[in-house]
Amino acid sequence: MSRLEALETLKTYYDAFNAGDTAAMEALLADDFEHHVNEGNIRRGAEAFREFNAHMTQCYRETLTDLCVMANEAGTRAAAEFIVNGTYLKTDEGLPDAKGQNYRLPAGTFFDLKDGKIARVTTYYNLSDWIKQVS
Repeated sequence: MSRLEALETLKTYYDAFNAGDTAAMEALLADDFEHHVNEGNIRRGAEAFREFNAHMTQCYRETLTDLCVMANEAGTRAAAEFIVNGTYLKTDEGLPDAKGQNYRLPAGTFFDLKDGKIARVTTYYNLSDWIKQVS
């Protein structure tokens, strides 16, 4: 995979995210995919990512803006920085009560890519900032 192919893969991934098309996101995943989350355990495999997406769709409505995507020349590693614009729809376990609060949160994601697929997604954001915004 070249740098340009990696960037196109990530463009497709984020376009699908913003469209709420989690199936299209999941179609881009490698068989040995790993999802490293900001807080919590590593999810392994597309099925675990599918369950995560279903949960997120119930609790949050999010779109990403100000997206900046970068990739190395080999197309094996990439990163993205963006703003998460969201609405907290349903109380998520261990977090403040949801009352339709809006939030705006800077975030970043790192990727490993191989054989034209996304092998790892690692996302970071400031959880305490998010909690302040929705509390």
